[in-house]
Amino acid sequence: MRSIGRIVAVAAAGTMALGLAACSTSTTPAAGGESGKTDTAMSADAPESAATELTGEVKKGDGTQTIYLVSKGFQHRFWQAVKEGAEQAGKEYGYKVQFVGPDDETKVTQQLDQLQAALDSKPAAIGFAALDSGAAEPVLQKVKAANIPVIAFDSGVDSDIPLTTVQTDNYAAAQEAAKHMVDALKGKGTVGLVCHDQTSQTGKQRCQGFIDYIKENAPEIKLLDPQYAGDVSKAADTAKSIIQANSDIVGIYGSNEAAASGVIQAQNEVKKPGLTVIGFDSGKTQIAAIKDGTQAGAVTQAPVKMGYTTVKAAIQAINGQTLPKIVDSGYAWFDKTNIDSDEIKPNLYE
Repeated sequence: MRSIGRIVAVAAAGTMALGLAACSTSTTPAAGGESGKTDTAMSADAPESAATELTGEVKKGDGTQTIYLVSKGFQHRFWQAVKEGAEQAGKEYGYKVQFVGPDDETKVTQQLDQLQAALDSKPAAIGFAALDSGAAEPVLQKVKAANIPVIAFDSGVDSDIPLTTVQTDNYAAAQEAAKHMVDALKGKGTVGLVCHDQTSQTGKQRCQGFIDYIKENAPEIKLLDPQYAGDVSKAADTAKSIIQANSDIVGIYGSNEAAASGVIQAQNEVKKPGLTVIGFDSGKTQIAAIKDGTQAGAVTQAPVKMGYTTVKAAIQAINGQTLPKIVDSGYAWFDKTNIDSDEIKPNLYE
């Protein structure tokens, strides 16, 4: 098993995020940032960990070109933090940034309409965080035909059209969450999962990474079948059902802010003794739960850095520069011991 040694790589990512700006918050599902990658053998379905830092010259624009980012949400504080980083990069490098997203992360059709609107505006480049990794292909084909470079961010797209994907290594980050669950439970007990969706690569990887780590490293932990809920109220009902149906349950993992917040809400109502809750992302509910001991900890992304790096990658694409297949935007484990540290604080959002 690899230890939490990945902290160096993530620290570099986190440090950059820290220097960019203080993160904002979110209101729907989002995602994580930093320390040790485990040395678990990956399943056949696991993604390759080929993420790298973005390097190379970033040429300044003249302020006339627009980079259009279509995110998975808009009101959620996570996406507001991504927007903040994107706008900062636009200002720094002389590009206008248009940032949109659907009302919540279940509105696939609304997001596709926004992607079409982005195309219709004839921007210099488009950044796209897909809710459904396959449904956008027809619109993306039209974007390609218009010779507009596409940069995927947050999660990949089932298409070879994006020139790169700026994302957290969600599979490795989920394994980090699983490692802390195993440590907290001393490798024994029944554990449930509330995963936020089955369609996006982010959703799949955050669920599968957790499952694979437990299977490979903690044979005495009984994993329940994952349940899926994409908003807080559904996640709360789902977690309550899991707890009530399994008297021996000792841990639950929530794969994004909404899922984890729902698990916390369920635990606050049911008050299951000794239940270890581990989450993903940040948000007011998780921060408060970690501070009061209801939640053991969570993995967070570096959302400001994600937005900033997406715009940088888009500028390089506009100028015909070659991009790596995946650009790592970082992830970090946080709990009561480091939640207020200088390394972690800028990656959290309420």
